[in-house]
Amino acid sequence: MNLSRAQLDAIVHALTVVLPARAPADTQLRQFFRDHKSLGQRDRGLVADTVYAALRRRRMLEHMTPHATPREIALATIVKLQGIGLGQIESVLQGGEKAWLTELKAADLDALPLEIRADLPDWVIARLRKALGDEEFLALARGLQQAAPLDLRVNALKAPREAVLDRLAYDGIEAVPTRYSPVGVRLREKPALNQRPMFLDGAVEVQDEGSQILGMLVEPRRGEMVVDFCAGAGGKTLQMGAAMHSSGRLYAFDVSDKRLAHLAPRLKRSGLSNVFPQRIANENDAKVKRLRGKIDRVLVDAPCTGLGTLRRNPDLKSRQTEEGLAELNAKQRAILAAAAALLKPGGRLVYGTCSLLAEENEAIVEEFLAAHPQFHLVPVDGILARQGIALPRAEKFLRLYPHVHDTDGFFAAVMERDAGKEAP
Repeated sequence: MNLSRAQLDAIVHALTVVLPARAPADTQLRQFFRDHKSLGQRDRGLVADTVYAALRRRRMLEHMTPHATPREIALATIVKLQGIGLGQIESVLQGGEKAWLTELKAADLDALPLEIRADLPDWVIARLRKALGDEEFLALARGLQQAAPLDLRVNALKAPREAVLDRLAYDGIEAVPTRYSPVGVRLREKPALNQRPMFLDGAVEVQDEGSQILGMLVEPRRGEMVVDFCAGAGGKTLQMGAAMHSSGRLYAFDVSDKRLAHLAPRLKRSGLSNVFPQRIANENDAKVKRLRGKIDRVLVDAPCTGLGTLRRNPDLKSRQTEEGLAELNAKQRAILAAAAALLKPGGRLVYGTCSLLAEENEAIVEEFLAAHPQFHLVPVDGILARQGIALPRAEKFLRLYPHVHDTDGFFAAVMERDAGKEAP
């Protein structure tokens, strides 16, 4: 394709809005498109793809462009990352741009310093290199630089996975079963789904395969009392509700009215009648306290840095800080302790994050277990095996990596409260 001046201008304008990282990139892009209604669907796709490609390799682009302006970053992304030839953009180039772009096109990225190749903040690099070693760390970093696939979770109360795959094929949408999740479907492309009959009647929901696997660790049963402590927009809430066959009671807690508002239409489509969304002020809200000692299972998908989701949210590299990590750790400890207090003797507690950092994962769990002797760790491999999931690197904890499992990065630990043992 030949890039027009108008297309380049739109990309540069969008990057000018997004690069300062004052808000999530998806929010800013949605507003950008609302402000530029004249852009057609194809041009919107080009703008979005280029902006996200730039965000995934921002550190490299800033290192290899003369002044790291939005225009230079746009041109470098198009030429170096999206494979568009110089001849296709020559008509929009100015001054000495062709010369440095020619040099960039020929540059060997593997010769760059490790930090630039990894394209992560220094504080993240230091932690992950220490935990993984250089070779594994670079493999992970490269995995995080890829665009994430589009996964769906099948609502088995509405349709079996085979029927969903047949309908997708009938609609001309290429899809395959997910590698690990028995209720997942992966699409080859990213078509608009919100007007498709299967989506409208709740037979499928968008949910990363890694998120589905995390939800399966809860193993909720019919008739139980279950809490999704940080429900967000409710992907795992709806997954657990279906696993409970719409029986029992499933509380979806969150501190955000906006996130719970996004759950409402999804819940309506799902056909579930056992889900009760409730906004809470914090982990010590009265709505939480009244359930202490009454709950069979609790899922804590804790607020975190989100570094495991960089394939879809690459702007987090600019928005998360080392100082913010300490604040998140305090919040994670408080939420986990409050969630644990809800459980009956024999109840199950699942703590998960979409982070890759030990400080948000193993360290939080180990500190919790040391302070709560009435809880013990349950290895995740046995839980997954019961559900027919043979997952590489799943033993004591769940650790999902994009370069190994082709999912978002997730961590989870399963703990159970000893039967008949009271809290000290």
